[in-house]
Amino acid sequence: MTIDKQTESTEPGERGSASPIGFRLDHASGVPTYLQLVQQVEHALRLGYLSQGDRLPTVKEVVSSLAINPNTVLKAYRELEHRGLAAGRPGQGTFVQGTPGTVGLPELTALRKTLLAWLRSADAAGLDEAGMVALFTSALRDFGGERGAVPPEQRRHDRRGETPVAGARDGRNQADASEGVA
Repeated sequence: MTIDKQTESTEPGERGSASPIGFRLDHASGVPTYLQLVQQVEHALRLGYLSQGDRLPTVKEVVSSLAINPNTVLKAYRELEHRGLAAGRPGQGTFVQGTPGTVGLPELTALRKTLLAWLRSADAAGLDEAGMVALFTSALRDFGGERGAVPPEQRRHDRRGETPVAGARDGRNQADASEGVA
């Protein structure tokens, strides 16, 4: 999944006239379309591509660019509203109203640099993208267990019944947790 940061510029004070992001779909991911849209908005917020007050693409814009059902976009926007991240304004569109917990830009830049170095090391060791995702997901799961980030009632076990899997509360599989790696 990728997030496209739109290059269209708007005049200062003209927030809402153009959306700063465009959506992309990964039909092979197994993730429902509406959740891909929700995840892309969350990722864009965490990475600073979107901020409070930014307008999301209209339902009509998303439908025409992705050739999906308008109800799918509406479901995604309702989910964003439910999570407190967006709010609809009748006749104007849907706007970002909140942000998930984020880290400052300098910290994100340093972390990204470190992660890119790790990816180069993994590539040099012979791992392909799927291997990198699997290793990262496994390490993230172990780290979450060490931190106690996932309460016991929100954990499920893998097919062998051995390893707790974080992120199981909403029915996502392990691979879904890796979506934010890109």
